[in-house]
Amino acid sequence: MNKTMVKSAAALPLNTILGGDCIEVMNSLPAESVDLIFADPPYNLQLKGQLHRPDNSKVDAVDDHWDQFASFAAYDKFTKAWLKAARRLLKPNGAIWVIGSYHNIFRVGSALQDQGYWILNDVVWRKSNPMPNFRGKRFTNAHETMIWASKAEGGKYTFNYEALKALNEGIQMRSDWVLPICTGHERIKDETGAKAHPTQKPESLLHRILVGSTNPGDVVLDPFFGTGTTGAVAKMLGREFIGIEREAAYREVAETRIAAVRKYDRDALQVSTSKRAEPRVPFGQLVERGMLRPGEQLLSMNGRHKAKVRADGTLIGDDVKGSIHQVGAKLENAPSCNGWTYWCFKRDGKMVPIDVLRQQIRAEMQA
Repeated sequence: MNKTMVKSAAALPLNTILGGDCIEVMNSLPAESVDLIFADPPYNLQLKGQLHRPDNSKVDAVDDHWDQFASFAAYDKFTKAWLKAARRLLKPNGAIWVIGSYHNIFRVGSALQDQGYWILNDVVWRKSNPMPNFRGKRFTNAHETMIWASKAEGGKYTFNYEALKALNEGIQMRSDWVLPICTGHERIKDETGAKAHPTQKPESLLHRILVGSTNPGDVVLDPFFGTGTTGAVAKMLGREFIGIEREAAYREVAETRIAAVRKYDRDALQVSTSKRAEPRVPFGQLVERGMLRPGEQLLSMNGRHKAKVRADGTLIGDDVKGSIHQVGAKLENAPSCNGWTYWCFKRDGKMVPIDVLRQQIRAEMQA
């Protein structure tokens, strides 16, 4: 992998870790070339002195130089600059995820809105195994906050609702995610046995984000790449990635890690999709193509009602006429009705849902 900054904006350096300042590197990349950005910026923790456990052992806290800023004003200036560079890279329907703690996420959220991003959700990552509060002067800090935003209001961002619902055992995915922090084999260690990176994110977190808000082949940029969790998960899921990391030691760890990752096979990359995302097929098209004939009788699934097909794709029955949805709702005295699942027709003595015909047309359209 190329570790140097991009020399030309002519080509997009896919599946590459780029070295250098994230703002300068982003400004060197082609505009509107990225589908999603996941950003784990410095939290500006403002730690005062060392932190020790009750047994007086030292806590391996985030005290690295890259997390230290002279003032809130300096941090805000940095935040505005990288968010501006990131927004230039997003495609018109692109989106961004930014993760942070109470130290910085509110300042980041304000900067996002000032830059023109449109906030879609804030998602709470609730850690199932958080670090205890050793001083006993505050609540145990058991969560981090992620902001999900589109490039602009009205953007047609990717949201794989059905896939996330499937991940959650058929229940609508909520905005509070209970996932463990990195421990055990997932936590990358250096040659001394210490953490290779103090804020390494779990792969489960990135898996959920990428499955929910990208599609195979999409380009995902991480401007604070660290030890490469975003790249590793992107590779597994068949997404392209671009990483930017200033620290050479982190780049080296990330390269080794990603090289060992195996991409899932093509069938495994497919996820559940929403019916809303499928091509629209008007009922009238079934009549035009002769799949149903004018005057043909449709029957309700419950067997209580019937209606006749008209030449313009509407139905008429029992003093009511209109679309397949309107007639079904009127006959059932209901506020609404999905006519595709309500109406059937007879073929060879068997009841067949009209939705079967719609699916035939969709299959032809997608072939």
